[in-house]
Amino acid sequence: MTELSRKSASSNRPLNVFENLESEVRSYCRSFETVFVKGSNALLQDRNDKEYIDFFAGAGALNYGHNNPHIRTKLIDYLLEDGITHSLDMATDAKEAFLLRFQETILKRRGLSYKVMFPGPTGTNSVESAFKIARKVTGRTNIVCFTNAFHGMSLGSLSATGNAFKRKGAGVPLNGTTFLPYDGYLGPLVDTTALLEKLLMDPGSGLDLPAAVIVETLQGEGGLTAASGKWLRSLERICRDHGILLIIDDVQMGCGRTGTFFSFESSGIKPDIVCLSKSIGGYGLPMALTLIKPEHDIWQPGEHNGTFRGNNLAFIAASEALRYWEDDRLAGQIRNRSEVIADFLGRMASRYSDRIAEVRGKGMIQGLVFHQPDDASRLCKLCFERGVIMETSGPRDEVAKLMPPLTIEAGVLQKGLQQIESAMADLYVSMKPKAALQVKS
Repeated sequence: MTELSRKSASSNRPLNVFENLESEVRSYCRSFETVFVKGSNALLQDRNDKEYIDFFAGAGALNYGHNNPHIRTKLIDYLLEDGITHSLDMATDAKEAFLLRFQETILKRRGLSYKVMFPGPTGTNSVESAFKIARKVTGRTNIVCFTNAFHGMSLGSLSATGNAFKRKGAGVPLNGTTFLPYDGYLGPLVDTTALLEKLLMDPGSGLDLPAAVIVETLQGEGGLTAASGKWLRSLERICRDHGILLIIDDVQMGCGRTGTFFSFESSGIKPDIVCLSKSIGGYGLPMALTLIKPEHDIWQPGEHNGTFRGNNLAFIAASEALRYWEDDRLAGQIRNRSEVIADFLGRMASRYSDRIAEVRGKGMIQGLVFHQPDDASRLCKLCFERGVIMETSGPRDEVAKLMPPLTIEAGVLQKGLQQIESAMADLYVSMKPKAALQVKS
């Protein structure tokens, strides 16, 4: 089959192979019905040479864009030099270089002291290991988590995930956690940390003293709700008062997504454990870290392990990606792009105030909350037809979420926003009720 005929056949049934051979569990390809072949920073190209602007960024795994040329060069050089690719947790040059750069560029500059654990290649590996070490340190089992949280899809992390649809897929009871209301869940006037403190102080509350509290500072999958600095500081104080470890899940919000490398920096808190994955790998390569305060690092050798915790290609990519944080240039660009996105979403919310409830998010993860949840998915569908990739979030998929690479060019960002504006106009024109026919007397 020639290239032309292959493209012609694939354009008729672009996902035929995937529909026939891949499991029904596949998800994103049902929303983005095409076969992608190329990517460069914030642009993707499909098999039919159609170009797309990526406001999805691998669900936050591609903060530095597709095929970042600086990182790609380092990877190619490493491969051509026969560098180690797989090493379990053995010592390698690549791991050593990453550890040193992470220490100097990230931790020391922020006055943070953590031991670095490589728990496996994914965010849920990091969360599982955080739960295990918290339980080991305290000798307690309960984990407090929050409404609309998302922490992963393996059983331990799923037990701390709020979404009913995702929890249903477990097939077994999900135990060992207690859910409490997130900041703002009971309205803006209620400090929900007061409820936690009351339950901990009352011997009749029925709340088992937890080993840890796990929280996202901004709930990505939960609908872009952000916790205030005051709420986070109160949560930290309560944890300290009761000997509870504080875990920050920064899997999606870390690596600059909210404007600073760690999402909790502006609050001033210093968690006991931090979970990182997604963009820590620099190039979309699987990698995760569990950062543990030294006094809590009481693992026995091999007590937690995993075959792919030594992904040296990810160490190389991650080391190069950390160069973006050696100065404030990327952080400044994020602030600029964030303001552009916020201004745009504010205009859309004002223009369609009867349809849009509010703008949520922070930094380069922001979105529109719709009164009618289906409007969010309709908008994303129209955007995809126009060449913009974005997804929904929230317990009812009521939020249309913008999450472009942090490195997106200003012109590409503006073009993507223009396409969203056009899609919004078409969405609500098509949804207007048709005028009643005039009946002649």
